[in-house]
Amino acid sequence: MTDIVYLNGSLIPRRRALISVLDYGFLYGYGLFETMRAYQSRVFLLDRHLNRLAEAAVQLGLPVSVPELAGAVTDTIQANGLENARIRITISGGEGSLIPDLATCKSATVLVMAAPYQPSPARIYHSGLRAITVSNRRNSQSPLSRLKTANYMESILARQYANNAGFDEALLLNEKGMLAEASMSNLFLVKHGAIMTPDLASGVLPGITRRAVIELAAKLDIDTVELEIPPEAINEADEAFLTNSLIEVMPLVEIDGRPVAGGQPGAITAKLLKEYRLMVRQTLMES
Repeated sequence: MTDIVYLNGSLIPRRRALISVLDYGFLYGYGLFETMRAYQSRVFLLDRHLNRLAEAAVQLGLPVSVPELAGAVTDTIQANGLENARIRITISGGEGSLIPDLATCKSATVLVMAAPYQPSPARIYHSGLRAITVSNRRNSQSPLSRLKTANYMESILARQYANNAGFDEALLLNEKGMLAEASMSNLFLVKHGAIMTPDLASGVLPGITRRAVIELAAKLDIDTVELEIPPEAINEADEAFLTNSLIEVMPLVEIDGRPVAGGQPGAITAKLLKEYRLMVRQTLMES
């Protein structure tokens, strides 16, 4: 089947999807994106993704219609005949002058793409991931640290460094030397049965799955705190895990060559993953 994308109000074959060379997303990284996961052709927590995108768009002065985007996502999934899918929405400032001037951008570019998604095999969740702390720093004072902008080079370089070093993921500190997040996911630690995760003031993305896990933990009577966390806390953690919309809740068993606790996924991580997937199934049944 021909890949179909949604571009500026129309569903068209991907090979015919053209964006101006003067698009500010291409020239200056002036744009936003959302990555989501569809189960049984429906995006989980779509409303939260779209609301986060809309709130960020207000900060950048980009026009966003949540109902239009919701319809575009559904239409793109259906047009490609997908059930389990990875969906990306990209919104940029659109075409403008070569000299940077946002006033010359008259119409935003809106692109929705969908592709089949094959989840990580069960053995990965049983064995866990390995991460390394990189020298890149998140700037907690920058408003961009809490937005999913099209300028994603910092995260890509961090992940590339980790992969080249033989690790699965990169961990980033902020400019204060405190834990922030992984290159493409949020970080959680478990100690004495309680969960802690870097707060938003640490310069982390307000992840959709991050928030869902915090809410799940509350329902399970698992204490959770958001705060500044020094990197040394990793050495004392009983468990660690990562979250994002694609990997859900992924165990992290080794950081900087040292095993987290016994180097095996922990019980609380496994419980949260099980409850998260149950929430997905229940939500899809109710919708």
